[in-house]
Amino acid sequence: MRIIFLLVVLLAFPFIALAASPGALPLTDHWSGYTALAVFVLAYVLVITEEFTGLRKSKPVILAAGMIWALIAWVYHNQGFPGAAEAAVRHDLLEYAELLLFLLVAMTYINSMQERRVFDALRAWLIRKGYSFRALFWLTGFLAFFISPIADNLTTALLMCAVVLAVAGDNHRFVLLACINIVVAANAGGAFSPFGDITTLMVWQKGVVEFWQFFDLFVPALVNFLVPALLMHLAIPRLAPAGDTERVRLRPGGLVIVGLFLATIFTAVAFHNFLDLPPVIGMLTGLGYLQLFGFYLQKHHQRHGNGHVGDVAAFDVFRSIANAEWDTLLFFYGVVMCVGGLGFLGYLSIVSQLLYTDWGATYANISIGLMSSVIDNIPVMFAVLSMQPDMSTGQWLLVTLTAGVGGSLLSIGSAAGVALMGQAHGRYTFFGHLKWAPAVAAGYGASIWVHLWLNAGLF
Repeated sequence: MRIIFLLVVLLAFPFIALAASPGALPLTDHWSGYTALAVFVLAYVLVITEEFTGLRKSKPVILAAGMIWALIAWVYHNQGFPGAAEAAVRHDLLEYAELLLFLLVAMTYINSMQERRVFDALRAWLIRKGYSFRALFWLTGFLAFFISPIADNLTTALLMCAVVLAVAGDNHRFVLLACINIVVAANAGGAFSPFGDITTLMVWQKGVVEFWQFFDLFVPALVNFLVPALLMHLAIPRLAPAGDTERVRLRPGGLVIVGLFLATIFTAVAFHNFLDLPPVIGMLTGLGYLQLFGFYLQKHHQRHGNGHVGDVAAFDVFRSIANAEWDTLLFFYGVVMCVGGLGFLGYLSIVSQLLYTDWGATYANISIGLMSSVIDNIPVMFAVLSMQPDMSTGQWLLVTLTAGVGGSLLSIGSAAGVALMGQAHGRYTFFGHLKWAPAVAAGYGASIWVHLWLNAGLF
């Protein structure tokens, strides 16, 4: 039975009521608890096999969420507690709303920059420079490491992979090594910034680590990227790809939108640090910046668009909102509600006892990083936050680091890796990544050691 409980750890979400909520019925050994657990495990199996079945990951978990809470409500109603389930659901919905709106604003900005051809211009500039394969290996790696803390690591990885594929030609060895390097760099870069990955965003919004404390992970994250990159360097072909003269012209307002995104991040941080408001309020305020600038671009297009076809394009912020990754956002809803139900049933307190009391925080946090190489790092971190173990800042930073970079150990361990397997189909593969897993694992171990040594005062 403990194996089942450990599986729940991998699939949990942070913003839920604790398992030991006052008034909660002990249902972990009740048929309703077993049924809810089975429904969730079955739903997540369908999520994991999305690549083979074609069933979008949000669909099974949304259905499972409804089934689990309907079961809980029915049991509580029969036991004479008709309002208990409703109160728990409302709590989970409020927490999910903050996540949804925060991510929606960030995705809108990324989509707006893509529509203004910001990323296309960067890609064309890199290709036009005519760097050697080894130079491109390091350049795309460092760009992935430093862009992912601002943009999300998935978008950054896709952008850098597009550069690699455009210049690699038939050199499959370079594509494989460069893609591994990009996945590792993007995940490592996302680990030291509250905006670099959804896992770090959740830790920040939960309030267990302050905004500036994340940057204590910069050196460990850099080590995580550099160690495997150095080990792979000698395997890069000593060749130079054919040059390209393609030029991409930014659409009007592209750089301004980049500036507004940075201003939005600053607003979210200021609202949280100085006004004690949720960061999502600052993000929504920043969406107002984009909407007003979008209105200006529309008026500019109406005045000049007809005479400058191709130079001026109409901008519609609501089109960028519509193009957000809604499958991902709805998937988070399903996970929130599913694991909210499992937590309300009482399973997460058992898991917390197993990991953080029996194993100890350091071993538990290192193991969580290894788990994230099999299961996506997002639900792994969500599990830790849901259990709310009593840990020092150093331990919270350790689990933030391991959950973020542990997903690089296998190609299926992070959204960046899965996306690049599709983008570089047949050239960047699971077994190709697995061949270099020892090099990535060396970086994983080195980054943990550096964090334990460098940030010893935080433990």
